[in-house]
Amino acid sequence: MEGEAGLLGMAFHPSFATNGLVYLNFTEQVGGETHSVTAEFESTDGGQTLDPASERDLLTVVKPATNHNGGDLAFGPDGLLYIGLGDGGDSTNAQNTRRLLGKMLRIDVNSRPAGAPYAIPPGNPFSGAPLCSFGGASVLDCPEIFAVGFRNPWRGSFDSQGGDLWVADVGESSFEEVDIVERGGNYGWDVREGAHCFSPATGCDTSGLTDPVAEYGRNVGFSITGGYVYRGGQQTQVAGNYVFGDFSGMIGWLRSPPSSS
Repeated sequence: MEGEAGLLGMAFHPSFATNGLVYLNFTEQVGGETHSVTAEFESTDGGQTLDPASERDLLTVVKPATNHNGGDLAFGPDGLLYIGLGDGGDSTNAQNTRRLLGKMLRIDVNSRPAGAPYAIPPGNPFSGAPLCSFGGASVLDCPEIFAVGFRNPWRGSFDSQGGDLWVADVGESSFEEVDIVERGGNYGWDVREGAHCFSPATGCDTSGLTDPVAEYGRNVGFSITGGYVYRGGQQTQVAGNYVFGDFSGMIGWLRSPPSSS
């Protein structure tokens, strides 16, 4: 596959040293459909290789197109697996809580109820509904959803101090944005691009939407790639700030807002 496809995310289980578990997100073509797959693998050599026979698919999402995959994975300070999925090439998915596309998901890979590939953390906004682990559209709100309103969240990371989840979301035509993602938040797409009306172009309803903590226009870059809040030991002006990149070649830094923790 071309473009944004292929291996998109990788995360080692917090207890990797003892259980050898690794999680991947990748795309695949099945019967003419594009699928976004999050799967568990086992490594028996300290992470040098993964055993293909150990693959256990957790989450498979049917996509309307091959782009806007997202696919970044990260374990949070709570030990839960966070999965950022793009809108799949259809912007209307991002506000549709019966679809997993255009969302930040949160699942519990340590608990496996009978017949289920994972458990739903009780704090998720729609916990209690049936899993959307393969789909298509659901008839109920998807319990895997942690937050909504993303176009193509491309790289997220947890601040090692305070645990804030920082996510870079690639814009459509005018603005790139950085979000601090909280449970139940709505980050605007496709009502807004960054902090600006997108659909409709003016007079959009912004009630319930969370502003990005930073944004920039196409005079600066055109495809943000998320980074990290620098907490290293070097004495540098970027200490405590969010460091990121852009596909256009731009590299920059943004001052962190007050912690939301």
